[in-house]
This record gives sequence, C-alpha cells and structure tokens, in this order.
Amino acid sequence: MKYRLVYTHRAIRDIDALDTSIKQRIGKTLLRNESDPLQHAEPLKQSELGSYRFRIGDYRVVFDIEGDEIVILRVGHRRDIYRR
Repeated sequence: MKYRLVYTHRAIRDIDALDTSIKQRIGKTLLRNESDPLQHAEPLKQSELGSYRFRIGDYRVVFDIEGDEIVILRVGHRRDIYRR
C-alpha cells in the first residue's frame, strides 16, 4: 500500500527554513518511505508532538499516520525539534 504525504502549514514553514541540501535529503527519504513508513520509523514516547519520527542524519521528521496518509507535523534539527 502506498501512502500519500500530507504536510501541515507548520511543517512547510520548518522545511522552508532549511538549507537546500537538507531539503533534498529529507524529500528523497520521505519519498522512499511512502510505501512502508513504519519500517524505518520510531514511535515517540511523548505523543503530544506526534506519533512517530524519522531520523534523517541530524534532522527529525515527526509525523502521524491517518488512514492512507502520512501527515508530516514537524521537521527540525534534533537539538530543537522536541523543545517546541
């Protein structure tokens, strides 16, 4: 089953603030994980931020799965993503 990527407004703002090379790396990784997102995802212990995360180098992508959609909630550096 292939999932559809859906970005929140906050996630779009997070991605826009990143360097171009980081954006490309995150985009390629998300496209690779569309078919089976839970294979490389880790569940989050604090569920108020989101349910799962991808680790992409020093960056984290926090997301939820709703039906056939991967809802990207936040994208940020590992030192900052859990503080907000």
